[in-house]
Amino acid sequence: MPTSTSITTTYAGEFAGQYIGAALLSGNTLANGGLTIKPNVKYKEVLKPLALADISADASCDFTDIGSVTLTEKILEPKELQVNLELCKSDFRSDWEAIAMGYSAHDVLPKNFQDFLIARISESIAAETETNIYQGATGNSGEFDGFETLFASNAAQPAGQEIAGASVTAGNVITELGKIVDAIPSALYTKEDLYIYVSQNIARAYVRALGGFGTSGLGANGIGGQGTQWYGGEAMSFDGVKLFVGNGLSDDTAFAAQKSNLYFGTGLLSDHNLVKVLDMADLDGSDNVRFVMRYTAGVQFAIGSDIVTYGITNTAN
Repeated sequence: MPTSTSITTTYAGEFAGQYIGAALLSGNTLANGGLTIKPNVKYKEVLKPLALADISADASCDFTDIGSVTLTEKILEPKELQVNLELCKSDFRSDWEAIAMGYSAHDVLPKNFQDFLIARISESIAAETETNIYQGATGNSGEFDGFETLFASNAAQPAGQEIAGASVTAGNVITELGKIVDAIPSALYTKEDLYIYVSQNIARAYVRALGGFGTSGLGANGIGGQGTQWYGGEAMSFDGVKLFVGNGLSDDTAFAAQKSNLYFGTGLLSDHNLVKVLDMADLDGSDNVRFVMRYTAGVQFAIGSDIVTYGITNTAN
């Protein structure tokens, strides 16, 4: 059965030459370098975290083996995913773009709509991947385990690095972010690639708090006396730790980690932009057009003890 298609457009004047799509959730985590990307993972890749302890001692003339070396492993296994859409060309015959399909009874899908739909499929996959990176669960069709799912069973996370969440507002966001920073291990605090990954609602609350007109000692009109006009989309930090807005994170959820400790695995990165279009007329005589896309994706962290979570319940620590 073809993919359900609903056409509600009307013709009014000359076609403007483009389609307007509703805003999609941007796949910003991958686009803005929020994770370490592991391409060309055909099946699975083994991550090998190495931990050293007590390896220094007073010098002597002898070789004395001391300390400990602990080598563990985490498995990064991208999940195979696909997009299969089928549209019937007859759905477009009476539409205001019918002339673009040609005058023959053997219609073709309008070229500009075809290009538009291909672009939108790629954008939709980017948006779904963004959400899956954080909230996904591999038991659900079209999803892979995201960080919220993985952190919930992170047995290596110290209990003191699991921070209970709250409903974050401009009035309490400074206090809540402070709890995360306070729980970051000292060895991680000054690392260049350390980020606090925050949900959109936490980021918005922080922007509003820094605009002033509230508590937390921010003054009457915030940064530079500009009030709520201070923010122009620039990078933000808190107590010396960079913030990264994870569009796919659940509301009131955050975590602190090094980018080098967080991995996104896939087969070929180009697969995320490759959509095949098959006109079935010459294959089975039907009026259908199929859109096919196949790709793999998955995330994993390496060192569980270097993760601080906020608003994520860990049942394993």
